[in-house]
Amino acid sequence: RMVNIKTLLFLLAIVLGYISVLWLQQKPNKTFSPPEPAIACSVISLEETITPVLGTKHFVVAAYADNRDGRRTRIIGIINRNSGDKLYCVFCCGNRTFFTTTAEVQQHSDHFGFPYVTTDLLCEMAPVCKSSYVMVRGPSPSVGNGARFLPIQNQHQQEDEFPYEFTVCISSLFGNYNNVLQFIQTLEVYKILGIQKVMIYKTNCSQTLDKVLSYYKEEGVVEIIPWPITTVLNPSHGWNYAEHKGDLHYYGQLTTLNDCIYRNMYSSKYVLLNDIDEIIAPYKHRDLHELMKYLSSQNPKAGVFLIENHIYPKNVFDETGRFSQQAKWKNVPGINILEHVHREPDRKEVYNPTKMIVNPRRVEQTSVHSVLKHYGESYRVPPDVSKIVHIRVPLQGQLSKEALIRDTKLWEYADEVIKKTNEVIKRVIESES
Repeated sequence: RMVNIKTLLFLLAIVLGYISVLWLQQKPNKTFSPPEPAIACSVISLEETITPVLGTKHFVVAAYADNRDGRRTRIIGIINRNSGDKLYCVFCCGNRTFFTTTAEVQQHSDHFGFPYVTTDLLCEMAPVCKSSYVMVRGPSPSVGNGARFLPIQNQHQQEDEFPYEFTVCISSLFGNYNNVLQFIQTLEVYKILGIQKVMIYKTNCSQTLDKVLSYYKEEGVVEIIPWPITTVLNPSHGWNYAEHKGDLHYYGQLTTLNDCIYRNMYSSKYVLLNDIDEIIAPYKHRDLHELMKYLSSQNPKAGVFLIENHIYPKNVFDETGRFSQQAKWKNVPGINILEHVHREPDRKEVYNPTKMIVNPRRVEQTSVHSVLKHYGESYRVPPDVSKIVHIRVPLQGQLSKEALIRDTKLWEYADEVIKKTNEVIKRVIESES
C-alpha cells in the first residue's frame, strides 16, 4: 500500500506539472518566459516617482498588486502615444530568478491631445514566482546589470479597517506656488472636517510654503511625494494641447491622481480628489464623517460621489471687513478665504464641473472631474448637501456683486481657523524673520 501511495503521488505530480505547462502555453495574449538566473535586484526607493523605461520614450511611476479582477500587478506609467513599443514586466522572484511576461498596455482615454498619456501596464503574476519587485522593459531581450525594480505595493489588502478615514490628494504643486495664507487656512478647515492626511505631489513651491509643508509634515497631516516631472518632460501649464502645447497634460495631473488612489487604496476609507484651493464642504452635516455616513447609506452601490464646483471670486470681498484685520496675516502672501463669501450663480447652459470623494477600492482609472473605470455606481451629490468652495479668479467676471450669492459657510469654522492659522504663522513664519 505504501508503494501504491508513492506511485499515485508521483503520477499526480506529473499530471500537475503537465497542466501548469498547458496553462502557460494557452493563456491568451500573454507571453511567459521561463525563469532565468537573477542578479541581485536593485530596488527603486518609493521616493523616486518617475523612472525611465530603458531603450524607450516611456516612464513608470509605481507598481501595485491588484487582485480585484484576477491576480495581477498594475504599473502606473506615462507612455508616448506615438510609440508602438511592446513592453514586458520582469518580476524579481523570491528564489533569485527573473520571470518575464508581456504587459497589457491600457492607455487612459483622457489625454486631451498630448503626446504622452497616463497608462496602466497590467501583468499577470505567474504561480512559480513569488515576487515583491517588478521592472518594465522594452523590446530589449534581457535584463542588464543596470536594471532597477519597483517595489510592488498593496500586497497586504484589507477591506474593513483603515488607518485613515479621509485622505486628500493634491495632484501637483508647481510654479513656485506661494499662496501661503490660503494653504494654511484650507489645511485647518480640512482638519475640522475630519481629514487626517493630505498627500501632495510636489514639483516646486516657494521657500515660505516649503517651511509650512515641513511643519504639517512633522505634525503628521501632510505627506509629500516628490514629482520632478519637469526634469524628464516638458509638461503643459494648461489642460488643452491645441492651446497650451507641451508633452503632458497639466504637470502630469492625471498620473498623480491615479497614483494617489492606488497609494491610499488600503490605507484610507475615502479619498478626496480636489485642488489645493478647493474645499469640499458639507452643508447639512457637521463634518465629512457624517456626510459620508448619510451618502453611503442612501447610495450603498456607489463608490464615487461627485461634488459640484462653485466659484467664489477672489476679487470680491466681504463688505463688513469682519475678518480683514488679522495683524499676523498682513505680511503672509496669499488669499484670506474668510473674506470671500460671495458665490457665482449656476449657469443653466453650462455644465457645472465636479470633483470627487471616492472609495479607492472601487476605482480602476480616474480623470480630473469623473472616473474613467470603476466598480459600482457614481452619485452626483445635490449642491444643497455638499458643494466645493473654490476661491479663485471669477468665471463670470461681468456680474455685479449684487448678482452673486452670499454664502458664509466658511465662517462656521472661523474661530478655530483663526486660532490655528495664527499658531502656524507664529511657529513657522515669524520665527524665521
